[in-house]
Amino acid sequence: MARAKKDSDFRYNTGESRVPWAAVGENYNQQDVMEVVKFLMQGDGAVYDARVESVREAVSALAEVSTPPAKLSLDVEVAKCEKKAAEYVGIDDCVFLTNCTAGFEIAYKYVNLQPGDEVIVPAITFIATMAYPLSVGAKVVFCDVDPRTLNMDPDDLAKKITNKTKMVVPVHIGGYPCDMDRIMDIAHTHGALVLEDAAHGFGAKYKGRNIGAIADFTSFSFHEVKNNTSFGEGGILMTTVPEFKSSLRRARFLGVDFSMPPIKDWLYNVAALPGKYGPVVAGNASTTEIQALGLSLQIDRYGKILEERARCARYVTQRLQGVPGVIPQDLGAGGTVPTFHLYQLQIDPAELGGDIQVFKKKLTERGVTNIPHFGPLYRFQILQELGYDADAIAATCPNTEEVFYHRFTHLPIYGLTEEQLDYMIQAIKETAAEMRGSK
Repeated sequence: MARAKKDSDFRYNTGESRVPWAAVGENYNQQDVMEVVKFLMQGDGAVYDARVESVREAVSALAEVSTPPAKLSLDVEVAKCEKKAAEYVGIDDCVFLTNCTAGFEIAYKYVNLQPGDEVIVPAITFIATMAYPLSVGAKVVFCDVDPRTLNMDPDDLAKKITNKTKMVVPVHIGGYPCDMDRIMDIAHTHGALVLEDAAHGFGAKYKGRNIGAIADFTSFSFHEVKNNTSFGEGGILMTTVPEFKSSLRRARFLGVDFSMPPIKDWLYNVAALPGKYGPVVAGNASTTEIQALGLSLQIDRYGKILEERARCARYVTQRLQGVPGVIPQDLGAGGTVPTFHLYQLQIDPAELGGDIQVFKKKLTERGVTNIPHFGPLYRFQILQELGYDADAIAATCPNTEEVFYHRFTHLPIYGLTEEQLDYMIQAIKETAAEMRGSK
């Protein structure tokens, strides 16, 4: 016999009633659960079908003595996930969001970003880094990259920051930490805040400090391609801004504030967020209990995930040391610990007699998947449509032009067998030798 239903959440739990109102409009049943199981554990053939059927029988039996959850979003699992992530990084609190981009939006709103304001982003990053500033008419300024790490170049940042700069957004490309001390110093000297785009950086350390505990704001991604994921999408936002810490949860859900007296004859109140220069209207980036549970489970084993990524990166780098014209991934030193979300490979075009476009093509022909993350942002059509001059910006970002078009690509590093790693290493060596021989 099925157990009694759990108490509802605050919206409909208005007291004892003979006519209840369920918080979840339509529950998932055992047939739905089986489809989820089959999606997460895919296969075919007679053996697979037989085992699916045995699981189906077990789930049906479980359904007879279980009850569905009374809450599917923003409840116990979300709270547990946030606590786990905060403890992992070593901060007081954080907020679990729909995605990393939602975290950026909250941080940008805090500085009351508007037309005429400037935001500095590295020229090489994902489009999400600059999406919100463009959407509100702020000016995006493109900082050149360090030619070795592909991260924001502090020297170029110092040249391009102005009294109009509201936010500086370093991006830890591939999970390799930026030079945060210099970036923070330059930004704060000019009255700007720092938002770390740490989409690749969960678990990274800079000079022994955890990414997430350094900048004014840090947003992480748990999209399906990242080192760990919350069932395909998700993000976590952290802040060191004292005035905003208590507003994180309201920032996620439309400014709903249960600490205030509710409005007349209603359940709650809604307040603006405390922006740096005035009140801010919150958006909605609510997350589900399933997403939170998924991320919590992966955080539990994240140490082993990072250890395996580091082991593979060390192996590839060691095997490529001394190969003429090939520059392997920097493994980090002095307390700087990358996440190795990506393995960066660079070449010396002069040594090899050809650029990375030729190298990439030859690797692909040998069956080695590789792709450079990311294309220069100022080359996208959206910038031209908004009045930006791509060629003029490119002239201010010579390192970006050089490394993207001539020097670097990224390689897979996780989930490969030793045989696949060895094949990739050999393919790189053969490609380099072939290009040197044709000089």
